[in-house]
Amino acid sequence: MHKGSEKINRKIHIQGLVQGVGFRPYIYRLAKRFDLSGWVENRNDGVFIKVEGSGKTLDSFLKAVKDEAPLASNIISINYKNIALENFSDFSIIKSENKSNEITEISPDIAVCDDCLQDLKTQAHRINYPFINCTNCGPRFTIIKDLPYDRDKTTMKPFELCQTCYSEYTEILDRRFHAQPVACNHCGPTYTLHYNKEEIKDFSTILKTTCQLLEEGKIVAMKGLGGYHLACDAKNEEAVNRLRIAKNRDGKPFAVMTQNLETLKTFADYTHEEEKLINSWRKPIVLLKNKKQLAPSICMGFDSVGVMLPYMPFHHQLMDTLNLDVIVLTSGNISDEPIIIDNKKALDELGAISDAVLTYNRDIHNRTDDSVAFVTNNKSRLIRRSRGYVPSPTRLNLNVDGIFASGAELVNCFAIGKGNQAILSQHIGDLKNAETLEFYSESVSRFKKLFRVEPRLMAHDLHPDYLSTKYAKEQNIPKIAIQHHHAHIAACMAEHGLDEKVIGIAFDGVGLGDDNKIWGGEFFVCDLANYERITHFDYVKMPGGDKATKNPWRMAVSYLHHYFGRDFNFHSLDFLKDISDFDLEFVLGMLDKNLNCPETSSCGRLFDAVSALANCCTVGSFHAEAPMRLEAAIDKSCAETYHFEAGSPISLKPIFEGILESLNKKEEQGIIAAKFHNTIINIIFAIAKKLRTERGINKVVLSGGSFQNRFMLEKTETLLSENDFEVYSHQETPSNDGSLALGQLVIAAKKRLINDD
Repeated sequence: MHKGSEKINRKIHIQGLVQGVGFRPYIYRLAKRFDLSGWVENRNDGVFIKVEGSGKTLDSFLKAVKDEAPLASNIISINYKNIALENFSDFSIIKSENKSNEITEISPDIAVCDDCLQDLKTQAHRINYPFINCTNCGPRFTIIKDLPYDRDKTTMKPFELCQTCYSEYTEILDRRFHAQPVACNHCGPTYTLHYNKEEIKDFSTILKTTCQLLEEGKIVAMKGLGGYHLACDAKNEEAVNRLRIAKNRDGKPFAVMTQNLETLKTFADYTHEEEKLINSWRKPIVLLKNKKQLAPSICMGFDSVGVMLPYMPFHHQLMDTLNLDVIVLTSGNISDEPIIIDNKKALDELGAISDAVLTYNRDIHNRTDDSVAFVTNNKSRLIRRSRGYVPSPTRLNLNVDGIFASGAELVNCFAIGKGNQAILSQHIGDLKNAETLEFYSESVSRFKKLFRVEPRLMAHDLHPDYLSTKYAKEQNIPKIAIQHHHAHIAACMAEHGLDEKVIGIAFDGVGLGDDNKIWGGEFFVCDLANYERITHFDYVKMPGGDKATKNPWRMAVSYLHHYFGRDFNFHSLDFLKDISDFDLEFVLGMLDKNLNCPETSSCGRLFDAVSALANCCTVGSFHAEAPMRLEAAIDKSCAETYHFEAGSPISLKPIFEGILESLNKKEEQGIIAAKFHNTIINIIFAIAKKLRTERGINKVVLSGGSFQNRFMLEKTETLLSENDFEVYSHQETPSNDGSLALGQLVIAAKKRLINDD
């Protein structure tokens, strides 16, 4: 008999994102197609298959497993060995088993698929059913409580399957085979609209009334996949303003939802890469070029708008029924608190600021905000990593098992290490209040349980006052403090699998340095274990500490005071015209006497100062508003720069002299913004070139929140690449503090490895 045709038994272990994505029925269908016998089983540590057939057929089967895998799955490894024949009579799916503390990946939530949208119109028991889903789509992470991923370990447990759904759930060839959230009009979750002191239960009435309210300029709170949203007509300025006041959100832009790509074209421009991202199964909010067709208070003067397409069945039903092209869909919370997930809290708090509240009776176990992304240099970049992305891990070339990284104070995410995987939490938010800290602590406990991790080492930021640091220090296990900007560079290195010396450029707002000063404009030579601070932006004073971050004019005054002294004619500058003499003299007095004036090298504070000086933003209403407005002002036709000196430290005096000269010449805001950005980009290039010559390092890693500036990121990457540098920047994790825990995790792991050796 020919060797390839001899019957063999092959045991296969597949790891990766292979649970909750229809993987077992997919394997079953493939096995039937290739006329193979055996079984497939879900376990905590992956999918196991025993399959018998000819060697040639099994090779073809394995190739098909990789080539035709379900859209949302992600196969990381396929290992197999040939074992003794067992002479199976057929191929079957066997019950999930919890075999060990090893775990497979947990699927993020998946946007409703086209097949389900078609079923909404044709399946008798699911006509217009707003919770329709199948093995290829629907809630996953938001409803899961434990592994393995089975219905009784999700928030679907209270909903007993009707006979029709049960037959689908148990029919191997059905698209809903073992789709844990499967349900229909007869047995699944239901919506209730709380309006005008009534509870409306009939879904067609709910849909009609919700549409009517939005069309009339009302605000509706709606329960989404990972938390509540607040919605209103995105072209009704009065409604948008009312929502802005209700949410206590002065200047931060709102995200919007539109029906499809055709309606999107009417108010935003998008490239092919942006279209792919916004239309992907993850359905994030994507920042696009704003055509200024929406209510002005949506974007608050910015030239971009955050847009998402429908991802829940209800979103499609709503947008199909509405006589509106686009609605605001913003997080259902007040100010800086976490997004609300509890129905009672939504009725109490969101009910007070909206005209109606739309609830449903399936619990959200794991809260997730909408993810936010943008495209630069044809690459998608995350700003906020949450729904659709979490809890997919980052794979590492390093053992991070048993390490917990507590993250930062702002835009917090924590991370846990499991083997060679870093599992980042969903976006937690700014740890500034009891509610967010409670969300943080609760999520940590859930991740530890879900991923079978009991931390043996805590990694935290150097800053002693961060609530994330305090949380880590309260744990009775060994701890390691990690410098903030080293963690930024390490996070980007981890994403790209780097473990060597690199030129690390970390630009952000706040991070405590080794000298107890506030860093943020840093040039390192570093690897995962150590860093050398080569140079940095000049230290200047932050008058009033954190108050300076909310009042960019203070930073402008500080730089001018630093470089030109107390006798500088501050009153001659236009940006101070709305600042009272008392406030100006008070800040100058603080600077003179060095009272409450911590020193900083922060890139964020530098951008604040220039934004104020150029009169783009003197008083901020939300985090990083001043740099964002400075970027928005750029005249992209201007290629000029200001003079600079790439020394150690980097003196910014020539730049401020150039800006003052531009102001005297009455140059436009856009020219000043362009010259300044071009100068910073050239400083980066000059120092990278110098370090390549001196140290022989050609890899440049860019990280920190300032690299969310699309103009600076694009131009910096391009200039470095054109000069033969290998450039690495964030894509799968945010460049802001949302990825800091990843950096903390790998630094702690590397140091542990060195110490163990």
